[in-house]
Order: sequence, then C-alpha cells, then structure tokens
Amino acid sequence: MSKKVLIIGTSPRKNGNSNRLAQEFEKGAREAGNDVDVVYLYDKNINFCKGCLACQKLNHCVIDDDANSITEKIHNAEVIVWATPVYYYEMCGQMKTMIDRSNPLYTMDNKFEDIYLLAAAAEPETSAFDGAIKGLQGWIDCHEKAHLKGVIRGLGADVIGAIEGNPALNEAYEMGKTIS
Repeated sequence: MSKKVLIIGTSPRKNGNSNRLAQEFEKGAREAGNDVDVVYLYDKNINFCKGCLACQKLNHCVIDDDANSITEKIHNAEVIVWATPVYYYEMCGQMKTMIDRSNPLYTMDNKFEDIYLLAAAAEPETSAFDGAIKGLQGWIDCHEKAHLKGVIRGLGADVIGAIEGNPALNEAYEMGKTIS
C-alpha cells in the first residue's frame, strides 16, 4: 500500500551531501510506489520560534513564513524523513529551527508514525551522529504514534560532493524502497 512520504532536506547548501542522501531515498520510495513530497529548506524563509505557545491554541504559528506550510505537510504525511548535515556532532541549525517551528503539531492528531534520519558528517566515526539522533528522538518522543524507523550515516562527507561513491547513498536508496 502506498504511503504519503515527506522528505525534509535541511542542509543550507543546495547540493549538500545530506540532500544527496535525500534524493536517493526519494528515488527508492518513488520506485516502491509511494507518494513522495520533498522540501528543501535552503531556499525557505523560516524564522526562529518565539516560544509564545499561541500555536497550541491556533494549530498554526503566528509567524507568517514558510514554516507553517511545511508544518502542515508534516501533519498530513505518514512518513517523515529528515536529512541533515552534522555540524559539531549535532543536527544543523536549520533542522532544529524547523523542528522548533513544528510545535503546533504537539497538540494535533498527526498521521505520521515512521520517522527516518539521513545524515552526513565529515567525521569517519558513527558516534559523530549520536547528538543528531538524540535531538531528533526528543521531537519523536513528543508525538505518541511516532518512532524512529531508520538512520543512514554518511561518514566522511565533508565538502560538497564528498558523498558520491559513499555506501550511504545506496543504503538511502534501499531504505526508501522499503517504504510501503
């Protein structure tokens, strides 16, 4: 059965390594017959959360920018895929900002259950991804039906294009193909 998949590429670089992982996941998920939507944050206007919590009553943020439409897409998707570069052993700031701005979802009955993380880091150790995984897990824990279904670690991907030839690209493609 086809699922509605949302991939959120959070790299500030248009052709970043984590966005390449997202492209491969997308390819696999589409081949598996899923309805896939991809949003890249590098060209979006997303401001910081003000912590006013008005979203808890309004079901949308009072800040009028691109985060509201992305949050609506998250709400309506069955599968969420976050793709991020790892900076200082953590998700990038763009991903954290989007997670914070998705706060209206906290009080809503969301469709998503399966959450995936695709990450690229300059470091060659898998432990470099622990902070990003823990940060995403904090968001997942706030959503009753959600669980972390899979993680792809693109090791040793520092400069743009360094991910090419990395086994993580094929792993992302194959993981995308498992969505059904």
